[in-house]
Amino acid sequence: MSFLTDRPRERTIIDASLWSADLGALTAEVERISPHADSFHIDASDTSFTRDAIFFPDMVRALRPRTKVPFHVHLMAHRPSELAAAFADAGADLITVHAEVDGALEAIDRIRAGGQAAGLALTLDLAPERVEDLLESVDAVTMVGTPLGTKGTGMVPEALDRMRLTRQILDRRGTDIPLLADGGIRQHTVPDLVDAGATGVVAGSLLFNSTDPAATAEWIRSQHTTAHANGGSR
Repeated sequence: MSFLTDRPRERTIIDASLWSADLGALTAEVERISPHADSFHIDASDTSFTRDAIFFPDMVRALRPRTKVPFHVHLMAHRPSELAAAFADAGADLITVHAEVDGALEAIDRIRAGGQAAGLALTLDLAPERVEDLLESVDAVTMVGTPLGTKGTGMVPEALDRMRLTRQILDRRGTDIPLLADGGIRQHTVPDLVDAGATGVVAGSLLFNSTDPAATAEWIRSQHTTAHANGGSR
């Protein structure tokens, strides 16, 4: 049983992206944002799938004692199993791998066997219906709405249709797992993403650069209720 089992279902989940934190004061940033996050989103790469390494296991290990908020490692790697094991040992609670890589299912099985939750990420060039069978093997899905490995990029228009389609697939299969929107998370995109079926957002600069992160977090979380009131997907 992972922390996702008891996740809040009455509000939008906040997966706070550490890539948008002040990297020169990372410990302080983790402690500052912890009261407002359901999890911390930690991008990691093999420097081949995407160019920048970003975060690495020893950094996760160093941050782990600083907060009780779960760590979600978004692993951008062609062969994710070994890196996934290293991040699990460092303290990751949820490890997401990309659906299009070789060994994705093997990595998912190894992650879950180790006691961590396993997630699946879909990039813009991967049709959700192509990996429908994999959805029953994971604990969360992350829909990437910008070119992978970029920071501060606006969400592409097709991200909303992809979110709706993935939500329809999950609902049709009766799969009650979080559906996270990653990339281009702005004040004007959050309501549309939640209305399209996202149950959570990977909040970066929207949260970390806010002058009032508590108020920003409250607003993000309220979008779930607003979508329901307006007849949205979730």
